[in-house]
Amino acid sequence: MDRVEQGFYSGVMATLPCDLDVLRAAFPDWSLFRSDSGAFYGTRRGVRLRDADIDKGLLQTVSADDVDTFVSLLRDQGRMAVER
Repeated sequence: MDRVEQGFYSGVMATLPCDLDVLRAAFPDWSLFRSDSGAFYGTRRGVRLRDADIDKGLLQTVSADDVDTFVSLLRDQGRMAVER
């Protein structure tokens, strides 16, 4: 985990409104945005998953209604990608 991620996970987002620029810095391999309804979306940047990757649980795009779930999904995907 780099220093940006460490700062993010140490509670910066717990006390501040969600800042997509902070998320983007923490997860540079993902294209992140928030919908008009407030849902968070992330799509892998420059990666096209193979069927074998998808079978292992990797996702091309993740989404969540809250930032905590969203960050958890991105972290899980990052761990799975390293294991592949």
